Amino acid sequence: MKKNFLIGLMMVSAAFLFTACGNGTKEQSTASTNKSTQTTETTTKTTEKATVKDKMEKKVEKTMADMTLEEKVGQLFMARVPEENQVADIQKFHLGGYLLFDRDMQVKGQSDIKQTIESYQESSKVPLFIGSDEEGGSVSRLSRNQIVSPAFESPQALYQKEGWDGIIKDSDRKAQVFRELGIQLGMFPDADVSTDPQSFIYDRTIGMDAAGTSHYVKISVEEMKKQKIGSTLKHFPGYGNNRDSHVEIVTDDRSMEDLRKNDFLPFEAGIKAGADSIMVSHNIVKAIDGNRPASISKPVHDVIRNELGFTGVIMTDDMDMAGLADFISQEEAGLQALQAGNDMILSSSYSTQIPYILEAIKKGTYSEKELDQSVKRLLTWKAELGLLN
Repeated sequence: MKKNFLIGLMMVSAAFLFTACGNGTKEQSTASTNKSTQTTETTTKTTEKATVKDKMEKKVEKTMADMTLEEKVGQLFMARVPEENQVADIQKFHLGGYLLFDRDMQVKGQSDIKQTIESYQESSKVPLFIGSDEEGGSVSRLSRNQIVSPAFESPQALYQKEGWDGIIKDSDRKAQVFRELGIQLGMFPDADVSTDPQSFIYDRTIGMDAAGTSHYVKISVEEMKKQKIGSTLKHFPGYGNNRDSHVEIVTDDRSMEDLRKNDFLPFEAGIKAGADSIMVSHNIVKAIDGNRPASISKPVHDVIRNELGFTGVIMTDDMDMAGLADFISQEEAGLQALQAGNDMILSSSYSTQIPYILEAIKKGTYSEKELDQSVKRLLTWKAELGLLN
């Protein structure tokens, strides 16, 4: 009896061990299958991205191959919409984009603006960038002209109401409005670090230190990327608490150490998050180049490319601002902006700047190689935003 009991016990134990081993093998098999599935999905997504990128590159190459020299130079200009001959100038100067201002929205509704933008696009051989300054708060063309309701609030107001979620929701709402109207560039976020409520730029910023501003820029760029809104980090290398270059020539006396430890950080965060473009201010930044406004300074652009590692589009601030206009003529400024390393010029003087640049190419003071590099960056951005599809 005892012997039979021991034999039975041994059989039960063996069965238990067999089941346990079987379950272990089954669990290992399931885990292996799941891992294999995840690897396959990752590989598929990577392949799809590579295919899309390849198609995009071919589209850009084909577009460039079909362009004349004049058409390429025109692509470098994001022009203020002129008061007259809007459609004619697109065709005559082959402009890369139009930037909307208050006069383009006054006494108009959304349907009017949409139809106007459509007429611009229909007249252009290469689809245009359509931009509008939409930082929110005091800098929102759409809000100021009651095209949107409620108005787009400033980053500080949004943060005070709903924290970082408010910033994300605002980007989503802007994306919906932009898509409806045909706008791709909202010309934000503002990456300037400003903590002094009395400073010129403060109300346009998140109003936080470098760490807080960096987080604001990061989440803004990431959300804009999801929504396919073109992002623009401005105003490199950072206004800080300096004066307003819209109305005067501004000199920034901060050290390079201060800039690196403070003002560069939000730009670095934006670049890491995938920012599309960087706008350069007209301030004279003595620590980098004490002789020229940043927008036409090669050393400043070298910092963006070589130190910060940015490979996207670099653009000037508005060329009509006194910080530049009182320093140099518009024709010389347009050429020198390109020679410094800008890819795109924000200007209303394109009718004289473009011929000046074409003449410089003939003389060899601005090369076709440099021109092609900028045009390729701009067309790639247009392709990423779906404009070349």
